[in-house]
Amino acid sequence: MQQRLPSLFEEPILFAHRGASAHARENTLNAFSLAQKLGATGVESDIWITADRQIVLDHDGLVRVGLRKKPISTLNRNQLPSHIPTLDELLTHIGSETPISIDVKDVGAFEQLNKYQLNKAIVWLCHPSMETLVKQRPLLPDYRLVNSVRLAKIKEGPERRAASLSQYGIDALNMHITDWNGGLVALVHRFGLAAFGWDLQHPPVIVDGLRMGLDAIFSDWVDRMVDARQTL
Repeated sequence: MQQRLPSLFEEPILFAHRGASAHARENTLNAFSLAQKLGATGVESDIWITADRQIVLDHDGLVRVGLRKKPISTLNRNQLPSHIPTLDELLTHIGSETPISIDVKDVGAFEQLNKYQLNKAIVWLCHPSMETLVKQRPLLPDYRLVNSVRLAKIKEGPERRAASLSQYGIDALNMHITDWNGGLVALVHRFGLAAFGWDLQHPPVIVDGLRMGLDAIFSDWVDRMVDARQTL
């Protein structure tokens, strides 16, 4: 069994991936409400920007219009299916004190984010490109920025990546759970970065992730996350 290692946070964040997506249609207000009812301490979603500059929540960024799929970026908000909420609607729905992890799929959305009245200290903006995050750091000073990447894509190695992220004021490194081990979590913590892990779906994996000191985890199965946390 994984040795119990400390987290940087008093309590690790249990992010409901696209809401309680194992139990309800992903990225819908119903899924986010259910996630909170089941005990998630944070929610996660993907954002895109519409042609009329609205930030909306969807995974693929494509919607069916007639017989074809069209990019969300080519459509106005009122042309989208009714189940796709805006970021404003999510914020109203879940309240101002719930941590949110946002996977920024369309870099054009970064420009719009400072227009939102929200508690930016609990909003984690995730992107795979460190260069993009470094560029956004001075433009989004109050948000938490997260480099979401697979370990195999970090050509310079995790120690140098952690050092660079720390140097440029990026707040966390987010990797797939299979990329993490206790030693890597401790390494990232040494540079003052939070360690996030995604795709923790089964109880033994969730328990191991929490025991290795991950500061936040992402799962479709909110009930399993909550139950696993209570066993520690």
